[in-house]
Amino acid sequence: MDFDYAHYMLTEGRKIKENQTACSPAREAYRKQLAETLNMNRTRILAFKNKPPAPVELFPSEHSTASAHLTKSAKPRRHIPQSSERTLDAPDLVDDFYLNLLDWGSSNVLAIALGNTVYLWDASDSSTSELVTVDDENGPVTSVNWAPDGRHIAIGLNNSEVQLWDSTANRQLRTLRGCHRSRVGSMAWNNHILTTGGMDGQIVNNDVRIRSHVVETYRGHQQEVCGLKWSASGQQLASGGNDNVVHIWDRSMASSNSPTQWLHRLEEHTSAVKALAWCPFQSNLLATGGGGGDRTIKFWNTHTGACLNSVDTGSQVCSLLWSKNERELLSSHGFTQNQLTLWKYPSMVKMAELTGHTSRVLYMAQSPDGCTVASAAGDETLRFWNVFGVPEVAKTAPKVNREPFSQLNRIR
Repeated sequence: MDFDYAHYMLTEGRKIKENQTACSPAREAYRKQLAETLNMNRTRILAFKNKPPAPVELFPSEHSTASAHLTKSAKPRRHIPQSSERTLDAPDLVDDFYLNLLDWGSSNVLAIALGNTVYLWDASDSSTSELVTVDDENGPVTSVNWAPDGRHIAIGLNNSEVQLWDSTANRQLRTLRGCHRSRVGSMAWNNHILTTGGMDGQIVNNDVRIRSHVVETYRGHQQEVCGLKWSASGQQLASGGNDNVVHIWDRSMASSNSPTQWLHRLEEHTSAVKALAWCPFQSNLLATGGGGGDRTIKFWNTHTGACLNSVDTGSQVCSLLWSKNERELLSSHGFTQNQLTLWKYPSMVKMAELTGHTSRVLYMAQSPDGCTVASAAGDETLRFWNVFGVPEVAKTAPKVNREPFSQLNRIR
């Protein structure tokens, strides 16, 4: 709004109009040119010449409701420590890609096999104890796996046997024999069923409550079974082998009389598959990682057997862990960086790369609360990373997207 121009039009402009008849043509031409030059020939009095000025803030921005709303809706970026918060020595840790020598139980005790000995590290008080040392003719220990109760632990041996121990009483309960013809490098619990995978390519379900413990045998791998994981429902088993194959087995199809047929045989990997991880927020989603000749993380719909995505990580994938609190996936790698990589799912954008190990990071385990990850590498160190962050107290557990009639086989 130009008040000076308005005043002129109300006063001087009227005088000019009244005197127009008395003006000579030359004077009139001069007046018009002067008006154009001074931009006084506008027809509108009220007009915006520029953008209106910004309003002056009477209160600091942090107290305004608008900024408070933005702060609430935009989640602050989580700080991910780039270095391990604790490092422990792990002498005589076997540097073997096909073994599984680290597991963190539900009672917050970490088990690690170093050579012929299984050690227990209690995370609540940082105390270390020795559970068992096996004889040289039976060892080394080739796998460890906690039962769901966090008290009992299975120990797989190089001589094809599996020992069951009560960690609280510090005593051996039984030895499972006759399952395999060679070392037991992978194991997975499903309630009272202990599933073992051997170098002989066989997968055996053992009911630890009964004398004749072998209840089912899965035959499908031509080489060593190096990865075993049961889904959260206990309905499906994923197995990975040195033959580059992933199998999905369905519990409802198991038979003790004849070898059980797999539900899906996935052959897209081009190297050994040890890294397996079932998604905690989507029951039919499985992540798998390939070895040095493959280097990819693949995602599968285990109902249909379809490969949903494949990501080239650039290095050997040794293990995979899903976050229990966020939609994130952690992978551990071999040559050349020997790093842990945190990925956002499903975009698979790298959120962080954690370095510190000087040899391939073969084994990973997750604390019961889902916040801390332990990693063990061929450099004979055990490192603890606060990678997944502290869960929100008020946060409710994400609902698992169970599909209707998921126990039934699909026609298409």
